[in-house]
Amino acid sequence: MNSSESNRLLPKDEVISLYTSQGKIQTRGVQGFFSKLRWLMAWLTQIYFYGMPWLQWGGRQALLFDLDGKRFYIYGLVLYPQDLIYLTAILIISALSLFLFTAVAGRLWCGFACPQTVYTEIFMWIESKIEGNHMARKKLDDMPWTPKKFGIRTSKHIVWLVFAFWTGFTFVGYFTPIRDLFTEVRYLTTGTWETFWLCFYTFATYGNAGFMREQVCKYMCPYARFQSAMFDKDTLIVSYDKERGEPRGGRSKHLDHQALGDCINCNICVQVCSTGIDIREGLQYECISCGACADACDSVMDKVGYSRGLIRFTTENTLINHWSKQEMIRNIFRVRVLIYGFVLAIIIGGVLWGLTFRNSFRIDVVRDRGVMARLVDGGMLENVYRLNIMNALEEGQHYKIYIEGLNNIVVDSDNLEPNKTVAIKATESRWVPVRVQIPDGIEKSGSHKIMFRIESEETHEIVREQSTFIVPRN
Repeated sequence: MNSSESNRLLPKDEVISLYTSQGKIQTRGVQGFFSKLRWLMAWLTQIYFYGMPWLQWGGRQALLFDLDGKRFYIYGLVLYPQDLIYLTAILIISALSLFLFTAVAGRLWCGFACPQTVYTEIFMWIESKIEGNHMARKKLDDMPWTPKKFGIRTSKHIVWLVFAFWTGFTFVGYFTPIRDLFTEVRYLTTGTWETFWLCFYTFATYGNAGFMREQVCKYMCPYARFQSAMFDKDTLIVSYDKERGEPRGGRSKHLDHQALGDCINCNICVQVCSTGIDIREGLQYECISCGACADACDSVMDKVGYSRGLIRFTTENTLINHWSKQEMIRNIFRVRVLIYGFVLAIIIGGVLWGLTFRNSFRIDVVRDRGVMARLVDGGMLENVYRLNIMNALEEGQHYKIYIEGLNNIVVDSDNLEPNKTVAIKATESRWVPVRVQIPDGIEKSGSHKIMFRIESEETHEIVREQSTFIVPRN
């Protein structure tokens, strides 16, 4: 066998690109139920996002994540780093909610509430108001650069940047009191990290919603890649009814459409898709379940006099078995969904119970490692501790310190206020040095368990924290 024949038999190298370059997608405007629902969600989420930092609660910002002060203010709650369990629970609830919603109705989060989707929708609305509809925008893309085109494009990008900066400013306002931040921005006195996050979030919003758009959903978002693992044949997804729609094609108004399928091949469903896919080719990972194609198809069906629902939210089993809506809904609430819902309800209930009955203050006890034990005047053996008392209430509190666990154990009151009390202001914490003493010689050498008992004079709540008392060898 010569070399030319052997080369023909060898497998040829094939390069598969994970990124497919495509032109800019100029989506066609669409009206309908799902379009209204998307805008409703956009209004609700953005009114909350932009308005919440300005809401006051008891003289402070209602929602503030004070990283410098190491405390989170969430309406009437004040959470400390020791309350990390609640943050963990919230993350678990978010993950389980995503699994539940995905199992029930696919990528609802992506289509209606994801910030990428919401801001892309807002940026596209701004673009349509300045540049016109999708045909006008395509025409503007193809035009050579003229003063008119430069003016239109410049206006659009200025509005985009202003909106993106407002978004970045609001984001930082959740970590720095937004009224103080407004003053700092006004006089250009923002700190290094504030300036960094203002710029980062501004240009992230501007770039993702203004330029990258569908590329974020297709190539950057990991959810698009693993969503199929959470789908099954009873998951509600945007589907094209191939049995009803095929064979597709144009037809005369006078032709009996039963001879063809209901799809007239107008391609409007493709023109309105924000990721540029054709839903008639089946479910694709790029589909974000926004329902724009369903709205577009319904409007076309209305015009040609056919029934709606050629493209609709339905399940694979419903299409195969021709189930009624009641049968479809009954099968949606299957074992998998019920398990997700049950676990989610248990965790939410646990979090609410924990927040409702949590103590109004917390304590941490730290032994003084420099001095394990020492003899002091009066024949007393002394250990030194530092108590971090954290007041989670909006009012100042007074706390009384008690000690238990050993015979004749006492708390030295020299470093405390009268009656062994500690005053702590609202939502603040304080390190309190405490000296604990026992008569020398009444306990054997070694480590002994003791219990600090802290009581609030105002609420009468009691918190106990265990530590150890060291008795050295003679």
